[in-house]
Amino acid sequence: MYLLTIRDGLHTRHIGPFESPSQATEQLDQLLAQCSDRANWQIHALEPPLSAAQGLQAVAETASSFAA
Repeated sequence: MYLLTIRDGLHTRHIGPFESPSQATEQLDQLLAQCSDRANWQIHALEPPLSAAQGLQAVAETASSFAA
């Protein structure tokens, strides 16, 4: 899954989720027509909750090994 983020001045919009980056890109073309020329955008890959939790656990284990 992918999430499209558009920052235009002080406004940030999150659009999605999308099944593929190409679907997000198709939506991006339509949305940029409504934004200023200085708008920034990114397409983010979303992690499944289980893999994100495993990543946090690995960070915690690494931090505890340094504290010991």
